[in-house]
Amino acid sequence: MKIIGTGSALPDKQVSNEDLTKLVDTSDEWIRERTGIGSRHISTGETAASLAAEACKRALENAGREAVQVELLLVATCSPEMALPCTACQVQELTGAENAVAFDLNAACAGFLFALNTAYAYLSAGIYRNALIAGTEVLSKIVDWTDRGTCILFGDGAGAVMVEQCGSGGVLGFVQHSDGRRGNVLACGSRPLENPYHGERDFMRYVQMDGREVFAFAVRQVPASIEEALEKAGLEVEDVDLFVLHQANRRIIEGIARRLKADISRFPMNLDRVGNMSSAAIPVLLDELNRQGRLIPGMTLALSGFGAGLTYGACILQW
Repeated sequence: MKIIGTGSALPDKQVSNEDLTKLVDTSDEWIRERTGIGSRHISTGETAASLAAEACKRALENAGREAVQVELLLVATCSPEMALPCTACQVQELTGAENAVAFDLNAACAGFLFALNTAYAYLSAGIYRNALIAGTEVLSKIVDWTDRGTCILFGDGAGAVMVEQCGSGGVLGFVQHSDGRRGNVLACGSRPLENPYHGERDFMRYVQMDGREVFAFAVRQVPASIEEALEKAGLEVEDVDLFVLHQANRRIIEGIARRLKADISRFPMNLDRVGNMSSAAIPVLLDELNRQGRLIPGMTLALSGFGAGLTYGACILQW
């Protein structure tokens, strides 16, 4: 399976660190030093579905394909507007991908990577020949805007890729892992249990995070998963041209680079402009790199997503 097209979409509203100083006790210097983030895009009406649909349209255009040709449509998100119908079915309507089977996945910040592997399984089995995959989030609605530890981190947006079966190259190695025992270090409630037989209504409305635990988990497990995927691909760290990682925190990415003994120049970042967009982070960065002409056919890429669940994994692919 190979990626043949990329697309992305961001809300029009851009919020700088300076803007956040009007909401919480913080500063541009404080945020940049701890996270590397300078600004983020925040929805003023854009939805997870509308952003995903726009990203998918751009990925189809980049791939030179029509929506009616799509056979599988997967959307990774942890911030949908609707419980029913799923976001993927909304995206199907908005894009005109009428012949696709559509459904959502939720693996938080590793969601796009898990969706990519799901598509790989379907295509490898010969069930479908192509897939359109989106990661999309409107995290601004599940963030506590009075909590300076979390509201500074997240942004809204969507990214998408079009993939097709190929004879050689493409995906070379894939690993996925989950550790539900530590799910409480990064969590957010959904709807509380409210029915005639249960009156308890207190629940976790917004994202809550143990930053130190998340940092330690990412710096330890991401390099290990990348090395595991490289071993499956029969490659070494030195063979990777670019490491396209989930854009959570600059310090985390720098720590991963040190563990892998790889130069930081091989780790492209856009979190300074878009923040942490959870499942949208990797496909948005891929689209930026693609449109900048930085992804050359034959290049070896290492993708890695990590986040709530805890979920994490890596994919080695040839562009």
